[in-house]
Amino acid sequence: MKYITHRKFKEKSMVGEVNIPAGTECESYRNVIFCGDNPVCLITSENAHQYFSRDDDGEGIVRGRLTQAIMKELETHDDLHQSRWDKIWDDEVCQAYKRSDHQDHWLWNHDFFNAEIGVLQHIASLIGVKEV
Repeated sequence: MKYITHRKFKEKSMVGEVNIPAGTECESYRNVIFCGDNPVCLITSENAHQYFSRDDDGEGIVRGRLTQAIMKELETHDDLHQSRWDKIWDDEVCQAYKRSDHQDHWLWNHDFFNAEIGVLQHIASLIGVKEV
């Protein structure tokens, strides 16, 4: 599957420190993202979710920006913080993207980071994310 860095990845990879510019196209094999011949990280890892996006539809940059914007908006502690979370908990579409192993706490599952653009736009709109 195709992946793309939606923001620069300057971190430790499976083969040591790397500096992969935003917009770099990558591939996955056996659940590992590769940049060229070098393994970078597992597709389900935190690094994959924070820096790489599925790009088989050519929407990887948008997908990455949307997932990051949604998470950032939900982390914002202002007067609307609880209201945003209430909308997420109550929304039927969002329920498919909640990790089932945490009943009392919301964590996004791997499918969230691979969701179709329309789904991510729905979630972003639901909580008031400005355009990305």
